[in-house]
Amino acid sequence: MKEFDEYIAMVNQAIATLKLPAQPAGLYDPIRYTLDCGGKRLRPVLTLAACQAMGKDPMTAIHQAIAIEMFHNFTLLHDDVMDNADVRRGRPTVHKRWNMETAILSGDAMLTTSTMLLSIKAGEHLASALDLFNGTAMNIYEGQQYDMDFEKRLDVTVEEYMEMIRLKTSVLLGCACGMGALMAGSDFDSQLQFFNYGVNLGLAFQLQDDYLDTYGNPETFGKAIGGDILNDKKTWLLIMALREDESGTVKNLIGNNDNPDEKIRKVREIYDSLGLPDRIHELIRAYIDSAISCLDQLNIMPEAREFFIDLALKSATRNK
Repeated sequence: MKEFDEYIAMVNQAIATLKLPAQPAGLYDPIRYTLDCGGKRLRPVLTLAACQAMGKDPMTAIHQAIAIEMFHNFTLLHDDVMDNADVRRGRPTVHKRWNMETAILSGDAMLTTSTMLLSIKAGEHLASALDLFNGTAMNIYEGQQYDMDFEKRLDVTVEEYMEMIRLKTSVLLGCACGMGALMAGSDFDSQLQFFNYGVNLGLAFQLQDDYLDTYGNPETFGKAIGGDILNDKKTWLLIMALREDESGTVKNLIGNNDNPDEKIRKVREIYDSLGLPDRIHELIRAYIDSAISCLDQLNIMPEAREFFIDLALKSATRNK
């Protein structure tokens, strides 16, 4: 197995050599801009690492890994349009740097390009790869719709929220892992165990994001803390507080941003009084344990198992 940074270098090299057309620049420059913004590259790394864990050269799955990264960035681009977000990864979003129409069209082109990349050197695995990829894409769209629906509701349950983040976020990590196993020619059960590992990892990852948005260090997290609170975003923390805060403080602050700093302070006080920081970390650890248990069902070398265990544990304690 390679080190995490070695896989990232492979991914970045493949992205740098993508032969996107030069013209029309208004279509392709925003795609280059989006991919150049970097990011954690977690999903393509999972694809390459899973492929190698199942006994194949990780480059066997490089086109499928880049396809998944391209698709992931497409979803972020369109998310920014829907949220009218100003900044992504420290730079102006595409629709702010160009315009809304450009962002939509370039995002569409990224979606199609991801499917084209997925098909390169897929060989006998093409049909299965497309089934996995397209099924995952539909799940993500469903999750995004649920997320938008939740904006209008105060009665969202924890179960609904966990299903939403499973669809919107986690299944793509599952797809990334499963795709690597698929391209390695492994059996369906191995693909499924890797998929389940990725899904549990994704759930833990999103819950840690929820925690960091409220309790993280803005210098390391990369953005201002408290955005979810100010936007009344239905996170695990807010849903639990709405259910358990007998004082009604949190509910009364929904939609009230007259004093943003005071709102963040009061909501955090309620979270603290309910013990939510410790409880969300217990839940994160439970999903990490579930992810690791999936590895026990896989016939992989000890160093591969250690790689994926280490990745899972670091996800639960990351600060950015």
